[in-house]
Amino acid sequence: MTTTLITGANKGLGFETARRLVEAGHTVYVGSRDAERGRQAAERLGTRMIHIDVTDGASVAAAAKAVESDGGLDVLINNAGVEGTVVGAEETTADTVRQAFETNVYGPVRVTHAFLPLLRRSAAPVVVNVSSGLASLTRVSSPDTPAHAYPGVAYPASKTALNMITVQYAKAFPGIRINAVEPGFTATDLNGHRGIQTVEEGAEIIVRMAQVGPDGPTGGYFDILGPLPW
Repeated sequence: MTTTLITGANKGLGFETARRLVEAGHTVYVGSRDAERGRQAAERLGTRMIHIDVTDGASVAAAAKAVESDGGLDVLINNAGVEGTVVGAEETTADTVRQAFETNVYGPVRVTHAFLPLLRRSAAPVVVNVSSGLASLTRVSSPDTPAHAYPGVAYPASKTALNMITVQYAKAFPGIRINAVEPGFTATDLNGHRGIQTVEEGAEIIVRMAQVGPDGPTGGYFDILGPLPW
């Protein structure tokens, strides 16, 4: 049986991804920085709960130790993310950027590093990094795309960095399928539920890439329609 950990899974895309993967036969750990909300989500889903704050090294290390003692890990989904304060370039400060990077960049690095030993023991290890369409330099710099109108600096920059991390890790660990995905503009707490997609629609690409086999793609950036331009 495939064992999967999803960070930030007590709500939104993470919760829906967990639900779908349970249906697909995975043993799922619902990762949550709020232990009580995580417990409630796990009860609703019939999954396991793991307390993990991706911004805290001790929390991540403890989670990795707990998962290892339970038998290991096959799939890691780095889903936890924040949009942070959305301000234009003139108002952007180092602190504004740091807030987004702490969760969206340092978090996935911290978590992936901690769980790499477990993933490398798996027969078919997979990492899915939940990115964004705003990570695409091609799209954001093209006036004829909706992404061009986004004024913020910190969030797109953090997701572009996550894409580079995806590529570099995929090259370093060819035995692991490591990909970045763009769920689309989905109505979640991250965007104040302004998104135009449901979580069911947004989770589709995450679920799909969580189930790629050893011959599946790696080092890529995908939405539901296929590869995206960097």
